[in-house]
Amino acid sequence: MKFKDVMRLSKICYVFAKHGLDELFFVTPWLKPIKPLLYLNPRHWFGFKEENLAGRISACLEELGPLFVKFGQLLSTRQDVFDAEMIEALSQLQDHVAPFAASKVQKVLEKTYKKPLHQVFKDFDLSPIASASIAQVHFAKLLDGSEVAVKILRPDIAKHIDRDIRLLYAIARRMERYLKISKRLKPIEVVQEIENTLLAEIDLMQEAANASELRRNFEHTHILKVPKVYWDQTKKNILVQERISGVPISDIKTLHSHQVDMQLLAERGVEIFFTQVFRDNFFHADMHPGNIFVDISKPKDPRYIAVDFGIMGILDTNDKDYLLENLMAFFQRDYMKVAQLHIESGWVHPSTRIDALSGAIRAVCEPVFEKPISEISLSQTMMRLFSIAEKFDMKVQPQLLLLQKTMFNVEGLGRHLYPELNLWQTALPHLKKWAKDQIGVKHIFQAIKNEGPGWLKQLPEIPNLVYQSLQQNAKRPQALVPVAEPDKGIGNKRSWSLSAVLLSVLGFVVLSIAAVSLDYKDLLSQVVLWLQTHTLIAVLIAGVLFFWAWLRSRVF
Repeated sequence: MKFKDVMRLSKICYVFAKHGLDELFFVTPWLKPIKPLLYLNPRHWFGFKEENLAGRISACLEELGPLFVKFGQLLSTRQDVFDAEMIEALSQLQDHVAPFAASKVQKVLEKTYKKPLHQVFKDFDLSPIASASIAQVHFAKLLDGSEVAVKILRPDIAKHIDRDIRLLYAIARRMERYLKISKRLKPIEVVQEIENTLLAEIDLMQEAANASELRRNFEHTHILKVPKVYWDQTKKNILVQERISGVPISDIKTLHSHQVDMQLLAERGVEIFFTQVFRDNFFHADMHPGNIFVDISKPKDPRYIAVDFGIMGILDTNDKDYLLENLMAFFQRDYMKVAQLHIESGWVHPSTRIDALSGAIRAVCEPVFEKPISEISLSQTMMRLFSIAEKFDMKVQPQLLLLQKTMFNVEGLGRHLYPELNLWQTALPHLKKWAKDQIGVKHIFQAIKNEGPGWLKQLPEIPNLVYQSLQQNAKRPQALVPVAEPDKGIGNKRSWSLSAVLLSVLGFVVLSIAAVSLDYKDLLSQVVLWLQTHTLIAVLIAGVLFFWAWLRSRVF
């Protein structure tokens, strides 16, 4: 271990002791006998500023810097490990540090652009408007007069992150070796997730690309504004975006004073989240109040403004579909379906009894639905669901951790804006719409339209493949079977079946070409797609008939 690493580890131990977290080291069974040594730390004699453990952990992580803040934020998704008080404290983690000097700001900019500052910006405010441990933000004007916000990475931040990541891996390995809780916490996997998240956050070109895609996804709607990226001025360590003007969403007093429709604002927050997840499969995964503003130019038609796109979530198609079906079944109180989906998706062991799992889920959820809307908490319900996870050996799904964290943030934000928010009623119409789009007939038509060109490219190869298959089968040694009188109808049936296959394929090809060139909104295209689907069924039936006729001719 390098000398710098040793010094950093000493600093971490000091901060842990400062907040009374040295007691955590004595949860290991073989250290419990020497737990009285805790009282050699004078801070234990007089108590701590934060009396509860959750508060002390939160304060400690904030003092240790960005990597440990991210560590805490990620742990806030682990409802299967921590209690509600700890989850609440960790989910509120923010890092605020003093900005770096104006002279360093100018030096970084000129080194990156390889030209004087005035040749890039018409005006640049060297005093930052926001400062965190990874980057800080300045207002500026481009040469064409465009007002922008400039995000600049802290110098040498990559080296500091690399140093702390090495230490976290060392701690995680020892946790897995000595602590039983590590089986569920999976500390090495958590550190890997932190590393991936931070490496993405310190690549501002990646953040710019995230912002650009999210902006494109919502460019035809009014409910969410994403600042424009100025690509010519954006670099790996500098992000230049359109300057936004809005009220921080946490400033409830200002929102009320401008008579903003708080119910609509809260409901739109839920709609934006579910739209990102189930329509676009690309969601903002860092939706804490510091990253969200409100455009109040039209108080009765408020619009969200999002910033900071370093952490985005993506689900694969299978996880997204299973999650959608799970939520639909959950909202409709179909607990048997929820249990069945958990088994089918592999989230619980295949040998799990579906009746036992559905009964446990029912016991958690039914009391929730009987409460008034204002008392229903999705996060609390999820906490109780995770409490039965260990009983059924339910595996933690790493790909869903960001989604869980964001869902809790959205619910907390919505309730903060409008305490009577009916999360279920707000979400259900959107879930039904996306379920219809992704599982219904339109989805089948869309899949056919997307795959049609590929099928057309492969179509000329099909006759050769069929012929080669028949040739190979003809050359195989045939089993000795009693010689029977040939069925005169078999040849005709096989010929008829082959003709049916070829005609059906030809019809499907023609309809596919027509479908690809038409728009779904056109009535003619709907008819063509309907015929195309039924022609595909005809191809399958004709193929089965041909295969049966061929099989009879070879075997019977």
